[in-house]
Amino acid sequence: MKVRHFTDTSDFYAIDCGDKIVVADRVLTVTGHERERRFGIEDPKMWVKRAEEDATGTKKIVKLSFLESFYTTLAGVRIRCFRNPDKEGQILSLVRDHPLFMQGEAYHDPKGNNIRIIDIVRGPNFFNYINMIRMDHRQYFFQELPEIMKKLIKAFEAIRFLHINDYRHGDIRNDHLIFQRKTGNYVWIDFDYDYTSTENPYAMDLFGLGNILLYAIGKGFHDLYMITNNTDIYGELQNNLEERDFSILDKWRFINLQKLFPYIPKMLNDILMHFSKRSNVYYETIDELLEDINRFYYSFFA
Repeated sequence: MKVRHFTDTSDFYAIDCGDKIVVADRVLTVTGHERERRFGIEDPKMWVKRAEEDATGTKKIVKLSFLESFYTTLAGVRIRCFRNPDKEGQILSLVRDHPLFMQGEAYHDPKGNNIRIIDIVRGPNFFNYINMIRMDHRQYFFQELPEIMKKLIKAFEAIRFLHINDYRHGDIRNDHLIFQRKTGNYVWIDFDYDYTSTENPYAMDLFGLGNILLYAIGKGFHDLYMITNNTDIYGELQNNLEERDFSILDKWRFINLQKLFPYIPKMLNDILMHFSKRSNVYYETIDELLEDINRFYYSFFA
């Protein structure tokens, strides 16, 4: 069978295994398609190809131009979210050799489509990494969380680096932070989403960081269904719940972890409660969030 070579990547659905993507002076053979592995869903992302670079045999991720948009609501404010391949390309240039961001190069094909060739970050994402820790929460909190928090602070400072350079990650999630086995670093991936907001331009990033912090401190998420259906773990907590104990983003996600784990210091719990329905004051900048996290860390864990 004749091998197909693609210089125009506009129809990314047509590019399949065995085909070659030719961009600049690089040739990559497609070996498969990436999948959205989240909450048990494995939908193929046809615009993201697994590939091998012909010249070196190195495995790469090739992200082709895919434009989509949708609306979400944050604290009553309607926000337009959209894919921005050029922004991701610009960030790749900005963070070159930065150890806490995925690495890669951006190109354009003859039709102007943005093509990003990405180095693979090997290791579990943060969601799976925390889920693999087998111990009860008290032991986890005092033995494992101090080192996890130390690395999260560095990862959050990396997002601050984007913000001070007028960029946003755009899609901060537990599965977009990778525990890199080779270095032990927490590495950010996938920053092609962007959003428009007439309020705080960094709000979505900040709430994403809040979710990661909540997941780390709680050793997973805890929601109303879990609390009401598993009294072996949650006891009578369901009888002590208030609406303000839950997330402003997800009305079923439990935020007030001190009610469940009373050994969590108030200083730390108060940080989480900025992301709850109780709060009238939200973090406006990542500097504010980092200041509170650092104050807690050096008071209790350092």
